[in-house]
Order: sequence, then structure tokens, then C-alpha cells
Amino acid sequence: MDESIDPPAAPTQAPVAIVTGAGRGIGRAVAIALARAGYSLCLAARTHEELERTRAATGLAPNRALIVLLDLADEAAPENLIDATLERYGRLDVLVNNAGWAPPRTPLIRMAPADQDRVLALNLRAPIALARLAAAHFAALEGDQRALRAIVNIASAAARTTPAGEAVYAAAKAGLVAFTHAAFAELRAREVRIAVVLPGLVDTALIPPNKRLDRTLMLRAEDVAAAVMQVVAAPPGACPVEITLEPLSDPMRPRRA
Repeated sequence: MDESIDPPAAPTQAPVAIVTGAGRGIGRAVAIALARAGYSLCLAARTHEELERTRAATGLAPNRALIVLLDLADEAAPENLIDATLERYGRLDVLVNNAGWAPPRTPLIRMAPADQDRVLALNLRAPIALARLAAAHFAALEGDQRALRAIVNIASAAARTTPAGEAVYAAAKAGLVAFTHAAFAELRAREVRIAVVLPGLVDTALIPPNKRLDRTLMLRAEDVAAAVMQVVAAPPGACPVEITLEPLSDPMRPRRA
């Protein structure tokens, strides 16, 4: 069940950003970066305790960091999230579609149908729905209100490398990349930035321990957040539509002596 944890507040003059999957990892790092840039936030995920830790990490008062509990696999969740944000703040400026999920690497023929559906729902269907709703909101604005409107989708290098055991996840992320480029072709005339970030291996809890990986060489969540902020803070008239982010040294390859 979708649930907004905090009571409504008066509309704000500060810019407002939604961050999905904000409870940890990349989502938390993005929330912190946006808060430092002066944004009020809507923090969305399924676990209240993790969202509270994110809110504390941003340093924002509760009236500037709305917590919304929801499962984006629920078809009604995207609309509920946009509605909760607008009810609380009266505006929306940035959407960061970060929430995603994949089971451990599984051969396609052994993948459970429920897992397949959840991968597609969280990594493709929900981001598209949220982007569509945000774009419709942006399109209704006029004049100066339309400045600095951005949608940032977090995909994955798996969209390009298509690793074995991740066929459905790779397909969903590749679909998100294609969606972003097509949506940019439509939304650029409305001065809405839409971009996709494709990170390689990121040191988060989503990647389990692996003796073949040197985690010190992996990307940090803060690296991905910096890429998001490149979109949000891009010069007027410019949009970095696709950002590919890889570790400088390969975490899968032993270090040179």
C-alpha cells in the first residue's frame, strides 16, 4: 500500500526533486547531492527506516524531505508518487528514476515468471510511467516556471554488455536507454532535459561479495550522483542525453604490480 509518512506542507519556493530507490546506495547519494544543491526532496522506497537514514544524511528538515513508502511494481504507484509530491510542495522540478531490481544471475530458462515481471516493472514500466507523468506536469507550466526541468533515468552498463544470466534485466535497461533517447526527441521542444546514466560496477549492497571483484576499484554511489548532477546543472540550452560511467581500473582484473 502506498503511504505518505509526513503531513502536507505549504508550497515551497525551493526546487523539488523526486528520488526513487532513495533508501540506500545510489539513491541516497543522489538525494544528498540534490540537497546540497538546494533542492527539497521526495524520497521514495519501500523501507521507512532506510528512508529516515537518507533523510538524516541529507541534513534537511522533515518539511523539506518528504518520505513516501511505495512499491513501484504496483501500477498505481507512479501516479500516487507524483500526486504526493505536488500535494506536499506544489511543484516538481527534477525526477530521478533510480529504483530498480534484479535477482541473482539466473539462466533465462530457470527464471521465475514473477521475477521476470518484477524486473520489467521496476526497471522499465515504472520509470516510463513516472517520466510520462512528470513530462505532462512540466508541459503544463509556462514562462520561467519551465526553467531547469529534468528527468534522469539510471540504467546500467548491462544494457550494452548484456551479460549472461541477466537477459531480462539487460533488456529492461536497454529499453530504458532507448526510451530516454526517443523521449528526448519529443521533450526538447518543451525545454525539458531527459537523460540516462549507464554506470558500470558500483560498490553497493546490490552486488554481493565476490572474490573475483576488487571492490576498491568499483565506482562509488557518489560517482553516479555526480553524473546525475551533470544533467541537473548542465548549461542552459544543453542536455547530456547519455552518460556512460565506468571504473577507471577494471575491478575484475588483478592490479598490476
